[in-house]
Amino acid sequence: MADTHNKPNQGSQQGGGQQHGGQQGGQQGNQNRGNQGGAGQGTMERATQAASGVANQARDAASGAAGQARDAAGTAVEKARDMASNVADRARDMASTVADRAEGATHSMGDGMKSLAGSLRQSAPEGVLGTAAGTVADTLERGGQYLSEGSFGDMTEDLSNVIRRNPIPAVLISAGIGFCLAHMMTPRR
Repeated sequence: MADTHNKPNQGSQQGGGQQHGGQQGGQQGNQNRGNQGGAGQGTMERATQAASGVANQARDAASGAAGQARDAAGTAVEKARDMASNVADRARDMASTVADRAEGATHSMGDGMKSLAGSLRQSAPEGVLGTAAGTVADTLERGGQYLSEGSFGDMTEDLSNVIRRNPIPAVLISAGIGFCLAHMMTPRR
């Protein structure tokens, strides 16, 4: 009997030993989990640092792109200003050239009118017809003198003053000139 009683004790001792071994295994498991938890924390820290680094790189890239965009916009604005300035200069030059040509044309027209007035006086017959020719020659000479000696700006100012003083005749004259130009430019059948 003692044998049977000892056996269960031995079994219980072995069981107790297994129980103890189980506790050790449990402690080792907990330690391993702790080490894995520590490794998990290290991995988490590394991931956080990597994410922070990527965020910083993205922020730097965005800042660089914004700076480049600002520079490009500034360059585009400068080019547009230069182009506008060049166009304005060219327009001024062209207007000046046109004004100079117009003034030259009016001066030559004035000289031609004076010359015509002199020719009309020389070839005018005597009597009533001569008096009328002399009046026409005087008018041509005054008009020629006005055109050859006056500036184009003064002439446009004088024309605008005449239009202000006589608006209805100015409109009628403009309509007549427009009608004549339209009639001349339309093709005939």
